[in-house]
Amino acid sequence: MMFDERPDKDNPLTVSQLTAQVKGILEGSLLLRNIWIQGEVSNARQYASGHWYFTLKDGGSSLKCVMWRSAAANQPIAPEDGASLLARGKITVYERSGEYQLQVDQLRPLGVGDLYAQLEEIKARLVAEGLTDASRKRELPALPWRIGVVTSPDAAAFQDVLNVLRRRFPLGEVILSPTQVQGADAPPQIVRAIERLNAGDLCDVILVCRGGGSIEDLWAFNHEMVARAVALSRLPTVTGVGHETDTTLVDYVSDYRAPTPSAAAETVTRFAVDLPAYVEQGRFDLDALMAARLDGLRGALEQTEQRMQAASPERAIQSARQTVDRLADRLGARTESRLSVLHERLASEARALDAANPTGLLARGYALVRRLDNGAVVRSASEVEAGEGITIQVQDGRFNARVVDEGGLL
Repeated sequence: MMFDERPDKDNPLTVSQLTAQVKGILEGSLLLRNIWIQGEVSNARQYASGHWYFTLKDGGSSLKCVMWRSAAANQPIAPEDGASLLARGKITVYERSGEYQLQVDQLRPLGVGDLYAQLEEIKARLVAEGLTDASRKRELPALPWRIGVVTSPDAAAFQDVLNVLRRRFPLGEVILSPTQVQGADAPPQIVRAIERLNAGDLCDVILVCRGGGSIEDLWAFNHEMVARAVALSRLPTVTGVGHETDTTLVDYVSDYRAPTPSAAAETVTRFAVDLPAYVEQGRFDLDALMAARLDGLRGALEQTEQRMQAASPERAIQSARQTVDRLADRLGARTESRLSVLHERLASEARALDAANPTGLLARGYALVRRLDNGAVVRSASEVEAGEGITIQVQDGRFNARVVDEGGLL
């Protein structure tokens, strides 16, 4: 940003305007980009955000530096007070205080510049081959019953790992594949240690561990053959090399990078430590499931019993018996009514018969005359002749007679 007029007492700049102009000049300069600065670190501090703030100084001056979290995560070393190192970055201006600073994107310790150049070349090859891709990262087993550890049996890091595993998951079996972890002989030994665990069905996951030290102490884990052995491991791998601020090539190609050996052991037992709680929750869920299932079965049983009772022959028989009883009552009532009607009719008929019965007439003094030869009733005197035999029936018997003439009996 440039001004149209030269500032003077009649047209002064504000502090913010001046700072903005200086910022534009410094940050716009190609000479102040991708520059390497060497010096001694002081006042180094990492914030919770992951950003680093420190100062580089020499005998005559000091330069404030900032390294954002995105850059810090990819550095093989961290700025530590008193360390002499090389820092690459660009000059920027922090407007609030009006100070210029170096925005760092890469750190290297003094004296190992060639090694870091080789490291960058190896890393570039691994990246180009896709060995650092996130898509290659595998899930770690939830409960690794057999845990392989690649480290020195005499290292304090191994004891730290054992302590964590025994405390968090005592059921797990630890299988040590011993190796040197520093020096010229370390890289091929580390490779063979990884291959031993991959050769058979020995374990479920591999921890590659080494305690803290200088960058030279950790350099075996920057060797290309070691990085490729980790990347091509058949089994999932977790690396815990150095301190939290240390990053080596194996961290880029492993399935999971832990900041320390102890953290690596905690990583592979992240679910195991909660196993009792999972078991208790599982027991609670199972009890609830069984209770619900039993309630459902109990309800189904009650419904089945109700249906069986409704379809029971005994119930049908009871219903039929009740129907028979009701029909018997109705039949009895109808029979009595019918008999009453018949009795009345019979009595009426009897009275009619009594009225028409000749014996009734005989009781009143009348007689019944029949022909003697054929028993035919004589209804008229003209039906018999004199001298013909007849039978005369009275109330208490009968007797024979003969006709004398129409006026009397012989």
